[in-house]
Amino acid sequence: MTTTEWFTDTALILIVFRQLREGRLGPRSYLLPLGIVSFVAYKYLHTVPTGGNDLVLIGALVGVGVVLGVSGGIFTRIRTAGEHVLIKAGVVSAVLWVIGMGARLGFQQWVEHGGADDVARFSIDHQITGEQAWVAALLLMALTEVVTRLATIFVRSRMLTRGGPVGAPAKPVLVTDRVD
Repeated sequence: MTTTEWFTDTALILIVFRQLREGRLGPRSYLLPLGIVSFVAYKYLHTVPTGGNDLVLIGALVGVGVVLGVSGGIFTRIRTAGEHVLIKAGVVSAVLWVIGMGARLGFQQWVEHGGADDVARFSIDHQITGEQAWVAALLLMALTEVVTRLATIFVRSRMLTRGGPVGAPAKPVLVTDRVD
């Protein structure tokens, strides 16, 4: 792995730790993780292979990303303080994030240090066309985890600031005039 790969993978894992301390939910809360994962996708995701069972692999790992992301968003504490929305990643949210991002890093390390033959055999046995299918699946899993976690946090924060379910009025309507 290159220095850039180590840096970006480590940054994606450690980014959740800045949310272990409660802070304001704002544009930076969304832009930093989206920026990092977008950079990684731009740099390494050159194509999405569709041959053999590549889409099955990609779909399975994207599904894992959805589960991890939505669960992480649900286990993030969200509250209001005055006019500000505050978030704090709970232990479960942080663990899910580290599992998702760390699994990708661990898989890369395993492949580079002895697991390549096992992955090649698995790929042949399951009709996965090659390395790019794995790259796409793992990157799309990470991207999906980030996007679904942030989307879950966004929806929950909107529900909180509106005082009820999505689409509910922000404040009760006061009717002062009656027409008989």
